[in-house]
Amino acid sequence: MQRVTDEASAMNKRIHYYSRLASPADRALIAPDHVLPAPDEIYVYSPLGTAFKIDSCTDGYGKNSSIVTIFMIWNTMMGTSILSIPWGIKQAGFTSGIILILLMGILTLYCCYRVVKSRNMIPLIDTSDWEFPDVCKYYFGSFGQWSSLLFSMVSLVGAMVVYWVLMSNFLFNTGKFIYNFVHGINVTEIVPGTNESNKVICPGAARDNPPQNGSVTFLSGNNTGFELFEEWWDKSRTVPFYLIAVLLPLLNLKSPSFFAKFNVLGTVSVVYLVFLVTVKAAHLGIHLEYNWFTENEFFVAEFRILFPQLTGVLTLAFFIHNCIITLLQNNRNQENNVRDLSVAYFLVGLTYLYVGVIIFASFPSPPLSKECIEQNFLDNFPSNDIMSFVARIFLLFQMMTVYPLLGYLARVQLLGQVFGNVYPSVFHVLVLNIAIVGAGVAMARFYPNIGGIIRYSGATCGLAFVFVYPSLIYVISLHRAGQLTWPALIIHIFIILLGLANLIAQFLL
Repeated sequence: MQRVTDEASAMNKRIHYYSRLASPADRALIAPDHVLPAPDEIYVYSPLGTAFKIDSCTDGYGKNSSIVTIFMIWNTMMGTSILSIPWGIKQAGFTSGIILILLMGILTLYCCYRVVKSRNMIPLIDTSDWEFPDVCKYYFGSFGQWSSLLFSMVSLVGAMVVYWVLMSNFLFNTGKFIYNFVHGINVTEIVPGTNESNKVICPGAARDNPPQNGSVTFLSGNNTGFELFEEWWDKSRTVPFYLIAVLLPLLNLKSPSFFAKFNVLGTVSVVYLVFLVTVKAAHLGIHLEYNWFTENEFFVAEFRILFPQLTGVLTLAFFIHNCIITLLQNNRNQENNVRDLSVAYFLVGLTYLYVGVIIFASFPSPPLSKECIEQNFLDNFPSNDIMSFVARIFLLFQMMTVYPLLGYLARVQLLGQVFGNVYPSVFHVLVLNIAIVGAGVAMARFYPNIGGIIRYSGATCGLAFVFVYPSLIYVISLHRAGQLTWPALIIHIFIILLGLANLIAQFLL
């Protein structure tokens, strides 16, 4: 891949909105000639963020088979929210969680259909290169244009904040593992946990009064070096700041195209997480007890009032609406779009269900309570767990290569829209990047809760792109065509109200 040129207007036309945790989506997924070396190479962007190159998958005219289209949609939707699905199921209750994953998948799929159809209902205008934000601008004018930018920035910055929190987490645990291994330090976590070889811990139990780094060492002799390491290698007080030295300079690059070459790490990370979950469950066994509306010491109720926390996470987990038109318009057989989109949604929902249900069901209760399931389920495994260490290494390296891409897309959208130039000056870019990095550091320091960040940002951007705009545009289109009926109007008003209730509930529960 040659370096992206500095032509701001051309790049701003080519690169558009991120999907799911705001992964980058190329304006036409068939990358332009000035970006890629060969016309038969297609770069799409995975939800965990990396570019995924597809060679020899097209028919020679930039069109993809149904298999490739389905995989691209799955690859784009699968994001970091997969780490919070088990926690979301715990918040909603096991039975309620399963039902909500199925219902939210169906609802967001229906809204996705409305997005795809909305562009086709615009008469007498060539919309072949339009994405959904362009459709919003057509129907709502400058309000649609700027509100689309606002909600897109919410998803982008929200994604970057989540990434910073996760990178701080993974870097802390990785550094801790390496230091202890190199120095032969035997560490026992001072948190409740199981005693088996496949140890599971409950970090939340010690959160109100945590010891230094949550661990104690058994050493013979002087342990001053370890105490110094514990002081300077702290998950929230120091490690989030160390990342600045690496990532802030990368954000200021005019083109981050080099990082797009790490193109399979997103898919590998998801596959490895599924493998990890399967192996852990095989060793831990199933621990379920059905308490429909009451809780006990070890099990949560099957139905809980906190269920909107899961719907907020799921809004982002199933979010692909702002780039689905482009993904599907490159499908070789356009008559299969509905089928391929449905299959892709089914596979995404199945992946979330598998990871969420298996982690929840295998969590060892007793001796631990299901309430111990963390917002990032990897935190339920100690830092010296080998499989979790490998997962954190994968995710850390992958996210550090994705983060500059996320920052670049934020720059393209905001500065390109406001100044007409994606790199108006070093000062403009530096101010924007410092603000974004500052938000990430602040959240990693004071609110390192990825489930909360995901559900707030997901419910906010989802309100616009998933619930309100698709429904309003569809109703307006039917009205202009004289085809609007009362049942259709009532259904889509109900969908809008659901999206609004989903957002409000995030701040009440």
